[in-house]
Amino acid sequence: MAQYLARSLLGLIVVIFVVSVITFVLMHEIPGGPFVREKKLPQSALNNLNAKYHLDDPLWKQYTDYMVDLVVPTITTGEKRFSVIDDYLINIELPFGDHTTIRWMNFGPSYTERTRSVNGIISDHLPTSFQLGVAAMIVAVVIGIPLGTIAALKKNSVYDYFSMSTALLGVSVPAIVIGPLMQYVIAVELKWLPTTGWGSLKQVIMPAIALGFAQSALLARLTRASLLQVLNEDYIRTARAKGLRGRQVVVIHAMKNAMIPVVTVMGPLFAALITGTFVTEKVFGIPGLGNYYIVSINQRDYATIMGTTLLFAFFIVIANFFVDLTYAWLDPRIRFD
Repeated sequence: MAQYLARSLLGLIVVIFVVSVITFVLMHEIPGGPFVREKKLPQSALNNLNAKYHLDDPLWKQYTDYMVDLVVPTITTGEKRFSVIDDYLINIELPFGDHTTIRWMNFGPSYTERTRSVNGIISDHLPTSFQLGVAAMIVAVVIGIPLGTIAALKKNSVYDYFSMSTALLGVSVPAIVIGPLMQYVIAVELKWLPTTGWGSLKQVIMPAIALGFAQSALLARLTRASLLQVLNEDYIRTARAKGLRGRQVVVIHAMKNAMIPVVTVMGPLFAALITGTFVTEKVFGIPGLGNYYIVSINQRDYATIMGTTLLFAFFIVIANFFVDLTYAWLDPRIRFD
């Protein structure tokens, strides 16, 4: 287990490094820059802005300085005053007096919202995206896995056709269509729920369903295919031959192995949902992180692009790590030694 944890940590470092290099190079290759506007700034003002944010340095130096600020912890003393350039995500005060603090992970200042740091943007908007993602994931699991299970157990029956038709509908109709339809029918016509906004349980229901329904379709189709394959295995026939009831065979023996492909997909899917979904957040007026990610790309806000992309990569790696741990519980034959 210790070796597995060490390999996972090494893999995390490698993935973050590769993603950071690719993202940094590609965003600087795109024409334009964070200070390019329709009404052009005077060249002297543009030069001053580039010098302030060190965008006139060689590309390798910009990347090195950024990663050093992000990865290398620093120890400071004295009272701290807020600065968008010197804003760290982790601040741990040490018991040495004089406000000695170890500070780590500085994603830098936002180039377009100059009174805010990337850490501030993430801290303000990631919790909202996280809540929406968790709610959507619950909807996807509650709808998708039972539908797929029923479809597999009642193969070629009306239940199977209904479940797969629902899954096909979820795959075919995106959130940008489901969202406005739900707003019109449920909020405008029936007046059961508020149209937009965030903060109350009622405001969570529609965006969670709009976002989670498509994912439930994916889980339903995958659950059906995986369970059908498992139900044809020899050990399932043996369990039935021993006289075990059908429910015991499915719940105790079949479902665990059938869930391995499903859990594999659920890990990255969960990471994608909790880090922000632009379309759903835009349709329902939700102040999540997805909107800032798209806006930062359009405005060439390099620091925000890097921060949100690395955050997404981090969640993907962590989600896959927990998926691997789940394998050992689902299948006792899997070991990490």
